[in-house]
Amino acid sequence: MTFSFTTAGRTIIGEGALEEAAPHIKEFGRKALIVTGKIITKTGLTDSVQKTLGKIGMESAVFNDIIGEPTDTMIYEGVSAFKKEKCDFIIGLGGGSPLDSAKAIAAMSVLPGKMADYIGKEIEADIVPLVLIPTTAGTGSEATKYFVYTDTNTNSKLLMKGECLLPKIAVIDYTYTMSSPPSVTTNTGMDALTHAIESYTCRKSTPVTDLFCIDAVKRIFKYLPQALKDGSDRTARENLAIASYEAGVAINTSPTTIVHGMSRPIGALFHVPHGISNAMILTECLKAVMEGCYERFARLGIEIGAATESDSPKAGAEKFIKALEDFSQKLKIPTLRVYGINLEEFAAKEEKMAADSLASGSPSNCWKILTKEEEIKIYDILRNK
Repeated sequence: MTFSFTTAGRTIIGEGALEEAAPHIKEFGRKALIVTGKIITKTGLTDSVQKTLGKIGMESAVFNDIIGEPTDTMIYEGVSAFKKEKCDFIIGLGGGSPLDSAKAIAAMSVLPGKMADYIGKEIEADIVPLVLIPTTAGTGSEATKYFVYTDTNTNSKLLMKGECLLPKIAVIDYTYTMSSPPSVTTNTGMDALTHAIESYTCRKSTPVTDLFCIDAVKRIFKYLPQALKDGSDRTARENLAIASYEAGVAINTSPTTIVHGMSRPIGALFHVPHGISNAMILTECLKAVMEGCYERFARLGIEIGAATESDSPKAGAEKFIKALEDFSQKLKIPTLRVYGINLEEFAAKEEKMAADSLASGSPSNCWKILTKEEEIKIYDILRNK
């Protein structure tokens, strides 16, 4: 068995990580474009990053027009800002949207054509250096070769990938996540949990990704409720930041499966935050594909204390799914109905969503691969909850 293993060129984790990274960042040029959002700017974090750069004699410009999850329009505006400001490299600062946007801007600043030209292709380009600094614990974007955006022409959420999108430096300081409100903590935490579960039960899993996934699942089950109970709990925040990174590293080699495949269309068409759309459909999707992978689901059940070695693989897997359902209820994950999605409109879009899901390729990473009709049945179950 052979497999590749990729992550950021350099990763610095812990309180004060940016200061430690500064000498390495200095190697990337004279001026940085900081890609972020207005909320992050208001917290003072953007200013803090600029001051740190200033201490090492570097200039910076700020592009903080990332509003919600990125669209191709936002990316093109970012490319224009990068070129207008004559920057040498890009710093992504924020949650998954700014980090994904930073990757996309770095890529499209050198690639010809439009973003849609690269769907389904592995991006290969000598892009400008990337430094990614997460302020949430969930997407793991600081460690991945992917970015997701919405195509405004088709209203589809699309995935682009390439080894060149990996950052030169990932800077993970859990103190940057301390101000995340409960809604964001839940959203991002469930995204990381979904990454870890899907990667572990993916047909492309490896012994190395298994280690990252199991540890991430255990950390999230233990510390996400603690962070929601007390957002200032530094131990909980630190563990969630590590878990998010671990899950991000894992999906580089062993990617996401059916949950992400079926979740992306919900996010694109109904504007549901990515982590919540994952969480809404998580258990129903996993139930549907569990048959092909009982042993792995059972192992996760054993690792979190929900199952035992004496359980059969099927029984252990079912116990894990039950623990996952209980965990979701504890975190008050809403149903489609409770969230406020128009259920008639949802029903009308189910065929398109299932088609988009299959076209993404993610569901084909499951050991049990569902048909379009089977995915529509899952959407029906979710709609009627």
